[in-house]
Amino acid sequence: MRLHPLAADGLIAAALTTVAVLLGTEAVAQGWPALDPLAWTLVALLNLPLALRTRAPVTVCLAVHACWAVYVTLGYWPVVGSFGPMLAVYTVASLRPTRIAAACAALLAGVWVYAGVVSDAEAMASVVGQAVGFPLVLWRFGYVARRTSELTRQLRAEQADRARREVAGERVRIARELHDVVAHHIAVINVQAGLARFVFHSDAPTARGALDTIEGASGEALAELRRMLGLLRADGVQGAVGAPAPGLDQLDEMVTRVRSGGVGVELRVAGAPRPLPPGVQLCVYRVVQEALTNVLKHAPGACATVELAYRAGEVAVSVTDDGPEGSVREGVREGIREGTDSATIPERGGHGLIGMRERAKLYGGTIAVGPRSEGGFGVRLTLPTPVQTARRGDAVRE
Repeated sequence: MRLHPLAADGLIAAALTTVAVLLGTEAVAQGWPALDPLAWTLVALLNLPLALRTRAPVTVCLAVHACWAVYVTLGYWPVVGSFGPMLAVYTVASLRPTRIAAACAALLAGVWVYAGVVSDAEAMASVVGQAVGFPLVLWRFGYVARRTSELTRQLRAEQADRARREVAGERVRIARELHDVVAHHIAVINVQAGLARFVFHSDAPTARGALDTIEGASGEALAELRRMLGLLRADGVQGAVGAPAPGLDQLDEMVTRVRSGGVGVELRVAGAPRPLPPGVQLCVYRVVQEALTNVLKHAPGACATVELAYRAGEVAVSVTDDGPEGSVREGVREGIREGTDSATIPERGGHGLIGMRERAKLYGGTIAVGPRSEGGFGVRLTLPTPVQTARRGDAVRE
């Protein structure tokens, strides 16, 4: 059970008062005058104000030391009133700067020596040693507590900042996923809707096929959107059920869908297919999806080729077309050539190209995007495969 700080300080003050009262009953046995009502009042004033020690540490420290000095001057046993001032000095050292803590520690040492002088202590050297040692130890413990508290606050602030950055990164990732899903399917739907309207009266079977494609593309888009929104709703809930992320086994469906949009697409696979991590498969899938979406948008009627190659230690995919270069392609013409690393893709190439670059960077791969010397446009992505995957069957050579 966690107590309120004020309640905890109140309990500490009550405990110290109890200890002081019990010790005060032994004053006569120790050769000191018995405590009278005035002495008990001073004992209470020495300890009970400590309930406010964290609220006003310096004020409480000064008040407690003033009461202790009066208590010592009246000739009572000094030890009974020493606990409150010691705790007050520790509190100041743990909550206030070093200069203020040093002044309060010096005050404790001064009153301690004064108590030795008033009581005519025989072992004055021991009293002076205590007056120096106790304040130093209390100041050191308080300083360590203050530094620990500051470091804890700093750590919590860094953790909160890291959490905010992670949330921002996750939002960017989700936005990229939404962009890929919506852009691709809407492009297919747009092309098919135009085709259906064009042949609605002259070629009913073709129009019906276009409408079927629109239905399939819109249904798939809705399914992926539900999956991502389901992940958002199930954030932090273990065992949340959702559809698996797209993978390489769905490339055929994507190619068929784009082909129905009027773009001739050929899918080629080189090397022996093997299982790949879901993240790598999703990266390849989204890059191919974005590349074919750009073909639909900026090179209608072009022929495209998707080549997927399983190589030793890596997987590579390229999407090329022989169509005209659109406005987005003009934006990335300068500075991008075959073999260009992902980090060199200009930001003005559009959010889709930025997404390709970030995906490749996330999985330690490279991507080349730009016009081809023989005409058209090309995207080539290369991703390393895990060592475990390579050992299972990554021995293919081309």
